Amino acid sequence: MSQDPSIPRLFDQVAQRRHRARAAAGFSGFDFLKKEAAIRIADRLELMRRDFPLCLDFGSHDGTLTRVIADTGKIGTVLQADPAPAFASLAADAGPALATEYDRLPFAAESFDAVFSCLTLHGVDDLPGVMAQMRRLLRPDGLCLVNLLGGSTLSELRAVLLEAEQEIYGGAGPRTAPMADIRDVGGLLGRAGLALPVADADRLTITYPDIFRLMADLRGMGEQNALLGRRRTPTSRRLFLRAAEIYHDRFADEDGRIPASFEIITLTGWAPHESQQTPLRPGSAAHRLADSLGAAEQDPEA
Repeated sequence: MSQDPSIPRLFDQVAQRRHRARAAAGFSGFDFLKKEAAIRIADRLELMRRDFPLCLDFGSHDGTLTRVIADTGKIGTVLQADPAPAFASLAADAGPALATEYDRLPFAAESFDAVFSCLTLHGVDDLPGVMAQMRRLLRPDGLCLVNLLGGSTLSELRAVLLEAEQEIYGGAGPRTAPMADIRDVGGLLGRAGLALPVADADRLTITYPDIFRLMADLRGMGEQNALLGRRRTPTSRRLFLRAAEIYHDRFADEDGRIPASFEIITLTGWAPHESQQTPLRPGSAAHRLADSLGAAEQDPEA
């Protein structure tokens, strides 16, 4: 599936692959956010009264999600896919893995009982198209369970970089990727043809001694700026020093540590199947609510 030319391109895919390739070797030292998101997927799996013999982990990184959900006892074989060969190689320790682009997954329709994705989809241009592809890979009554970073992620960092850049350069370029709002991504489940959609979000706050330690963690995760519209000239240290001052002055706690917010949006949907419950059509109820409550209806014109 090639990207629709009508879809706006936000991300530099070459830069994304380069960042992931550099992050792979040391990712285990920066995987705390991935683990937190994987636990949220595992928690939802624990509540389901069925097993999933063949699954796909879409954007596996080093295999963290597969290792975490294996403990639920709900899954069988998990095939892992990541665009970075270095990550796919690491993921192979947790199960079968391959390196492939997200828009070129080499699987037939209705191949999997479940498709998962953990903290990857916030970096794709055509999120509706990717969700539709995941739906295509599911067998009837198959599970789609994914999470991604949401709109309030790194709100503090965005604010201070914007202020510092405007102060120093008189204008600002894009330095952090736009994240989707839960109201927007929640609607993608139905748009992709998934039934029984559920979207929820929670927020994690991690504290750091300074902005430079935060940015080091982002590099370790492979989450540096990969926007097509980013400035291509080296950023002056003066900008980051000023941003660090603003961050501390505006957000630091009593111990001088600064917060970084991460919003994790989790989406659950199912490939349609005749056994699933469906809502009644308006006006199709067999009994009136008034009868059930023992109340008499009143004529609104009386």
